[in-house]
Amino acid sequence: MGITRGDRNDGFPKDFLWGCSTASYQIEGSSSADGRGPSIWDSFCHVPGAVYGGMNGDFACDSYRRWKDDIELLKELGVDSYRYSVAWPRVQPRGSGAPLQAGLDHYKRFADALGEAGIESAVTLYHWDLPQSLQDSGGWPCRDTAYRFAEYADIVFRALGDRVGRWFTLNEPWCAAFLGYELGVHAPGHKDRAEAYNAAHHLLLGHGLAVQVYRKTGLEAPIGIVLNPSTPRPATRRAEDIAAADRAADHGTAFWLDPLYGRGYTARHLAAMGVSMPVKDGDFDIIAAPTEFIAINYYAENAVEADSSAPEGFRQAPSWRDKSAMNWDIVPDGLYRMLAAIAKRWPVKEILVTENGAAFEDRIDGDGRIKDSQRIDYLRSHLCACRKAIADGIPLKAYYFWSLLDNFEWAYGYSKRFGLVYVDPVNGERRIKDSFYYFRDSIAGFEN
Repeated sequence: MGITRGDRNDGFPKDFLWGCSTASYQIEGSSSADGRGPSIWDSFCHVPGAVYGGMNGDFACDSYRRWKDDIELLKELGVDSYRYSVAWPRVQPRGSGAPLQAGLDHYKRFADALGEAGIESAVTLYHWDLPQSLQDSGGWPCRDTAYRFAEYADIVFRALGDRVGRWFTLNEPWCAAFLGYELGVHAPGHKDRAEAYNAAHHLLLGHGLAVQVYRKTGLEAPIGIVLNPSTPRPATRRAEDIAAADRAADHGTAFWLDPLYGRGYTARHLAAMGVSMPVKDGDFDIIAAPTEFIAINYYAENAVEADSSAPEGFRQAPSWRDKSAMNWDIVPDGLYRMLAAIAKRWPVKEILVTENGAAFEDRIDGDGRIKDSQRIDYLRSHLCACRKAIADGIPLKAYYFWSLLDNFEWAYGYSKRFGLVYVDPVNGERRIKDSFYYFRDSIAGFEN
């Protein structure tokens, strides 16, 4: 007798959405094909010392040419949905003006093929590949970039239309703003705190403007934003450490969710950092445009303790936890705590986990097999956290693993592997890892 999704009894509802995530610059390659313009990451990769080993995304996973292979992998995996991003420079090489038809046609073909395979397209409009021309004009610290983003979003909405099952405006605006404009470790590599906070506001403004544009299209697929919240745990039960953990969640979590839900920016954080935001009349109404869900990316949780000498009164505490190859603590219960904290504090309708995964030192055995048991353990334990969240009434509706493929891991180049599928960065050869089959069994309801 056949098994259907309705028969599963593993703690996940039958309509729970299973997927994988990727990003355009990390997998597509073909960086100048068919009229694509340069992005800030194309430029950043050629700055000496910016990226490990001088690597870049010119080839990546060669997915711009091998997208049919990727769809075959997704079919074998059994996912319901594939979250991928559209490369802004493929649609508007200079970030404004008439769209490039070749770029739109590529994504139309891809979305159509996914649909024929029974897989939903879940499209991220911006996953960090800002057209270099817009950066030359000021980038995200410049208010005009938010309006250019809304124009670009409108082009993509109307071109892909009902081919897409759900939309994500931005991926991790915290990273785009603060890694890119304050810490300088991501493109465009600036180190200016004021720029970073201006960028943060304009990213949120761009999100709100894009949502407004979307509502005018008449399309009905759900739309939201992807955040990477930070909700550290207190190192001890002492009142000062509990208070420190609350303050530590300001920058990564409340700073973003408060304005998205009409509460403005977190005054405590702005005061501690001595910064102001470039808010104009009406901005908060735009930013708080209603959405159907909040999406979160979760990889790790830190412990913090009180430190009166720090700007916000906390510091990261030492940990006993096992770590991934990124040197990130592996804390499955942290995912549950994050989901619970967000559901308790903000009126979220639905929460989607859109990235969760870990990099490890994968090795190909003599028999050609990649026995990535650490990744399987990571996946198993985090799915348990998702089950617990669902059982406790948290409105968790989807889980996307990061990532389908080993890919260009930003400033780490190809030195860190997150994929369910091993990819040779020289020739693009794909090789399925054991974790791929474990996730396949998880989706089918037979992982234990």
